Amino acid sequence: MNWIDKLDRKFGRHSISHLMYGISAVMLIVYFANLLTRGTVYHLLAFNRSLIFSGQIWRAITFLILPPNNSPIWILFSLYFYCLIGNGLEQEWGSFRFNLFYLIGALGAIISGFLTGYAVNDYLNFSMFLAFAAIYPDFQILVFFVLPIQVKYLAILDVVFYAFSFISGTFSTRIAILMALLNVILFFGSDFYHHLKGESGYRQTRNNWRNFYRQ
Repeated sequence: MNWIDKLDRKFGRHSISHLMYGISAVMLIVYFANLLTRGTVYHLLAFNRSLIFSGQIWRAITFLILPPNNSPIWILFSLYFYCLIGNGLEQEWGSFRFNLFYLIGALGAIISGFLTGYAVNDYLNFSMFLAFAAIYPDFQILVFFVLPIQVKYLAILDVVFYAFSFISGTFSTRIAILMALLNVILFFGSDFYHHLKGESGYRQTRNNWRNFYRQ
C-alpha cells in the first residue's frame, strides 16, 4: 500500500465529489462578475505577493479560480473541457485521489508565487490535462468542434510548448511550471521510472504510460 492509499483510507470520506463542477462554476461566476465590473474582479483576485503581505491574503488562493480566458465562446469550451478531464480522472482514481492531485498542484502554484512573486493557474490546469492524456491517451476530442484528434497528440504538443516556455522563460516561469507539476511527478513518477527501466507492471496507469509513449 503506497502513501496515497494510506491517505485515502484515513481521509477519503472527506473528499469532494465532482470537484471540477464546483471550480468551473465559480470560474464562470467570476467571469461574468468581471464583465460587469470591467476588469475589476480579476484585478482583485489575481496573485500579488506584495499585496498579500500587506493584508490582502485572499489573493494567495483566489488566483486559482480566475477563468482561463476572456472569450465568451472559449470560456464555455474551456470550462466544459475542465469538467470533462476532471471527471475522467475522478472516475479512474476516485474522488479523494483526484482531490489530492488537484490540491498538490494548487499548493505548488501557491508556493511558487511566494518564492518568485509570480503565480497563475495555467500550469495547474495543464497538469490535469497531462494526467488525463496519460490515462486516456486514445480519447478523442473535436478541435474547433470539427477536427477529431486523440488527446495524446495534443499532450505532446503541450509538452513541447511548455518545455520551450521552461527553457526560454524567466526564473519565475520555470519555478511556476515545476511547482505546479508536482502532482504529476508524485502520481506518475514511479510508473514513468519503471517504464524507462523497461519493467512490466499490472497497474492500469503504468500500462497507459507505456502505450502513451510508444505510440
